[in-house]
Amino acid sequence: MIFPILTLIVFLPLVGAGLILFIKERFVKIVALATTGVTLLLTLSLLFGFDLSSSSMQFVEKYTWIKGLGISYYLGIDGISLLMIVLGTLLCFVACIASWNVENRVRGYFLLFLLLETTVLGVFCALDFILFYFFWELVLLPMYFLIGIWGGERREYAAIKFVIYTFAGSVFMLLAMLAIYFKSGLHTFDMIALAKAGLPLAFQKFAFWGIFLGLAVKVPIFPFHTWLPDAHVEAPTPVSMLLAGILLKMGTYGFIRLIIPLVPDATYAYRVVLGALGVVSIIYGALCAMSQSDFKRMVAYSSVSHMGYVILGIASLTVIGVNGAVIQMVSHGLISAMFFYMVGDLLYNRLHTRMISEMGGLYTKIPVLAGILAFIAFANLGLPGLSGFIGEILPLLGGFQTLTVLAAIAVPAAIITVGYHLWTLQRVNMGSAPEHYGTIPDIKWRELAVLVPLGIFVIAIGIYPNIALSWCSQTVAKLTGII
Repeated sequence: MIFPILTLIVFLPLVGAGLILFIKERFVKIVALATTGVTLLLTLSLLFGFDLSSSSMQFVEKYTWIKGLGISYYLGIDGISLLMIVLGTLLCFVACIASWNVENRVRGYFLLFLLLETTVLGVFCALDFILFYFFWELVLLPMYFLIGIWGGERREYAAIKFVIYTFAGSVFMLLAMLAIYFKSGLHTFDMIALAKAGLPLAFQKFAFWGIFLGLAVKVPIFPFHTWLPDAHVEAPTPVSMLLAGILLKMGTYGFIRLIIPLVPDATYAYRVVLGALGVVSIIYGALCAMSQSDFKRMVAYSSVSHMGYVILGIASLTVIGVNGAVIQMVSHGLISAMFFYMVGDLLYNRLHTRMISEMGGLYTKIPVLAGILAFIAFANLGLPGLSGFIGEILPLLGGFQTLTVLAAIAVPAAIITVGYHLWTLQRVNMGSAPEHYGTIPDIKWRELAVLVPLGIFVIAIGIYPNIALSWCSQTVAKLTGII
């Protein structure tokens, strides 16, 4: 019998959440950090047993769940989902460190935090659609309360808006998947089996839009993005880190796991529409980011822009484009988590404002922190040598192969992206510091413990992209071969 390592990884945070219910409150943070740390180590152990030469699902666990409906407890990972769960467990670990300042309702916060980790990991490991959908929807529960209880002044509005948008989109995805279930005649929700059903094109086009709506809201793709800035601004900073770093990736992962394999002909037919929406998101997000006065809202809109590159890479249906989409998912996960931690926690706790116009002269007051802010901004704008560059250039190269005009339109957005990052750095870091700053402490060791691991991966992937590409290249080659 194969050791159920994926089950252990997925449900260990849930066990930690259960333990938190029964221990003294002063031990809650320690248990949460230990749980996320052990989960990360277990996930990293998968790297040693993973066969890089195979495109098949590995570490598979499959047991009959509801036999009459063809529903199974079915877990497995390929190279793409492996990268996503490594990213997810790493971000949960550092976000747990970033949560150390939480003093209000500590037990409830960390219980929901660990529940969120279980649901996210379940999405990336599930290969039965009902199991996938179970985790997909369960994500809403901890996110709703984490934003609604520990968020900012408009936290209830942001939490409700997040749930309504994502739940409404998910309903269309569920209806499309039920239609595929009945149309295939296979009497199973096994996503690997359904990918071989050979559904007619007319039906695929219908199913495509149902699944698309569920995923587009989560990414989010323009014009389904309006919940994102509110959620980011009002969410507590560690939750913003996870929202941008890994929850948005659930949407783009769904395009790779659901849309391309299940409705390949429809995906090919609508590749131009999908690519156009990606390009619109790139340009629109960059323009909106440039116009923001709230630093955190600027970072939120930059996420809309950067996720557009992922959609463009996926829409290209090329090996280089889809590989680039995966790299951008990882890169954006790392960089956005750093950016939100910097803006929402480190700067806000020192300056007590997020307004860019009220900042200035950070290099003269807190040079180390200001230097790290510049590093994060350069990574986010796509400086060569950092992961953001690889994450943007590969989807563009894939786009030029099959969606040449759209890729050409997207290129000028890079200039806008560089512009608003440099303009922001000039206003925040340069010049003289306002008199009301007084004495400001520079970065602390615990804060470095959050940023340094993420920064190391940003540099490593930027210098040697094969660190990530080697894990997903075989899976992507098989995936694009379907078309």
